[in-house]
Amino acid sequence: MVYHIGYDIGSSSVKAALVEPITGEVLAQSQSPMVEMEIISLANGWAEQHPEVWWEHLVKATHQLLTNSDINIDDIKGIGIAYQMHGLVIVDRNHDVIRPAIIWCDSRAIEIGEKAKEEIGYETALSHFLNFPGNFTASKLKWIQQNEPEHYKRVFKAMLPGDFIAMKMTGEIKTTPSGLSEAILWDFKTNQPAEIAFDYFGIAPDIIPDLTDTFGAQGTLTSEASKELGLSSKTVVSYRAGDQPNNAMSLGVLSPGEVAATAGTSGVIYGVTDKITYDPQSRVNNFAHVNHGIHQNRIGVLLCINGAGILYSWMKNQIGEDGITFNKMEQLANEVPINSEGLSVIPFGNGAERMFLNKNIGGSILNLQFNRHKKEHLFRATLEGIAYAFVHGFEIMNEQGVKTNKIRVGNDNLFQSMIFSQTISSLTGATLKVINTSGAIGAAKASAYGLGVEDDKSLEDVFTNDEVVAIYKPQEHNVYLEGYSAWKSILKKMV
Repeated sequence: MVYHIGYDIGSSSVKAALVEPITGEVLAQSQSPMVEMEIISLANGWAEQHPEVWWEHLVKATHQLLTNSDINIDDIKGIGIAYQMHGLVIVDRNHDVIRPAIIWCDSRAIEIGEKAKEEIGYETALSHFLNFPGNFTASKLKWIQQNEPEHYKRVFKAMLPGDFIAMKMTGEIKTTPSGLSEAILWDFKTNQPAEIAFDYFGIAPDIIPDLTDTFGAQGTLTSEASKELGLSSKTVVSYRAGDQPNNAMSLGVLSPGEVAATAGTSGVIYGVTDKITYDPQSRVNNFAHVNHGIHQNRIGVLLCINGAGILYSWMKNQIGEDGITFNKMEQLANEVPINSEGLSVIPFGNGAERMFLNKNIGGSILNLQFNRHKKEHLFRATLEGIAYAFVHGFEIMNEQGVKTNKIRVGNDNLFQSMIFSQTISSLTGATLKVINTSGAIGAAKASAYGLGVEDDKSLEDVFTNDEVVAIYKPQEHNVYLEGYSAWKSILKKMV
């Protein structure tokens, strides 16, 4: 038998999965740590982590996998890596980390990105990068150049988090076009690293790793890494991608018109288009998807909704009695008719929302009737309000050429709610499939594809047999549209 390991390197934890790719059997899964990893914040808006800590927990997660499975390590042929996007790791010529990584949620480089947008020019930036430089990796590297020159002069290579993990495994420093696109260092017009960005930021192009393909042999474990991990030194790293493209791929979202969504603390809609497109208002971000190439345009269009599961958790903690579960909240909400008898909840209380041009409109409860509405109305109106936010996001995605007809989601968080999922399906007119998978499982399967374990299978074929937990199809539209229209009327006055 042949096995592959997938890793998902998040800012909270490292997750790992051991998969037999031909049958799709998941032999073991692990996570380290079980509590969230520390995020260092030395100043307001800063967010850093030590890359060595990611590696430490990856080693622990690997040992857990091997302990929980009874297989020969020589049968583990490949490794796939998914990672938190937009981070920055800098190393010297000895491959030693120079300073803690500046991670995705760090906002120190916003002013640098805004200045770059003005000076490079709106049209130039969008037509070449499909995004404004914003607070992405290139702007973070410029911040180090300006504010920590003693560190910058030691830089041999600047990497994304997944590139660092692959370096620790193989000793080779490489990156992908997809990775450079999320760093805003890829030029979609020339299909090359973005000279415009290097020239503007004053960054030498050779500071960026050599290019490798998203899928395929990217390096073999060093003797040191194999000993630390407990794996064979013949094991090959054969896939890497950012977490959102990887999550979409794991759900089988690879073709134009297909959309993935997640609804944890915040929400993400990630759709695929075959057009080199961008949003003039920058409400969405466009990146090279895992299967994008010179001969096949596959652009991932990403829209973030800050106010999602955090609101439902807030309702649970503030409105629900002690010990109430989300399942019980769903049962209570099901006692209330669609549209919650006129009660509306605006869920945007978790900071500025990019889809509203970075306005922070806050969260609101409207049309509350004291003699009519009970906590079950609040629970249902909250689920509906968050669902409406997603539907509004889907409408923005449609404007970008992502025509929603299939939505695929993981079997977790808010998508375990029938009310939430059915509302989205009915209002978008799309079939919504809930699939039992994870980013780590997807990365393991992608690793097998990268090594050609099943040469006769396309990438789409690799993800067609995942277990479908539930399917939601559109129901009577007008019933749902009444509540959504009222909600949009309220929202229009707020934005």
